Amino acid sequence: MGINHWPEGERPREKLLVMGPQALSDAELLAIFLRVGVAGRSAVDLARDLLAAFGGLRQLLEADQARFCAEHGLGTAKFAQLQATLELSRRHLASQLARGNALTSPALVRHYLSSQMRHLDHEEFAVLFLDTQHRIIRYESLFRGTLDSASVYPREVAKRALELGAGAVILAHNHPSGVAEPSDADRRITDRLSQALALFDVRILDHFVVGDGEVISFAERGWL
Repeated sequence: MGINHWPEGERPREKLLVMGPQALSDAELLAIFLRVGVAGRSAVDLARDLLAAFGGLRQLLEADQARFCAEHGLGTAKFAQLQATLELSRRHLASQLARGNALTSPALVRHYLSSQMRHLDHEEFAVLFLDTQHRIIRYESLFRGTLDSASVYPREVAKRALELGAGAVILAHNHPSGVAEPSDADRRITDRLSQALALFDVRILDHFVVGDGEVISFAERGWL
């Protein structure tokens, strides 16, 4: 039976409009994105099949084009639509951060950094440059590494902070292993950056390590 023949309260789109998106399951949300199913399978059935095939929602959303398009019911048009949707979400988070003080929105900062870095299969080191009122000037990924390391140069971070007129920064890097626990090397480079930036009156407010579903804060650990 097609979704159009389901009771209205069970149809994903109508359910979302009445109860809000948080009330829907992953399969129901994905079904709205898919819009239609395939022969003999409703959009919800197809969504459940895809979640099982990929191993979950995150794996589906982060699949590359070849893997995504290989599944029945998907294709390049759906892949392009998904990438546009994900980028809109990232830009929405960035615009929310840009309007306010980064220190008043720690959850938003975490969410934004996770959206930028969690899916990466290599290590990246990024910086949120802030003005003296702790408002966002710019987010930049400055260093890219291998699967387990990235070379970070304090002089380059300080130079960029001066170019942007930053008064403070929030550091961030990801652990492609998925384990967010900071290493001794992470703490050492943070200390080096803190010393270098202090010479120019630029303060490090926090350093976040992004893992698989977890983002650890140096400030919350009392390391800054």
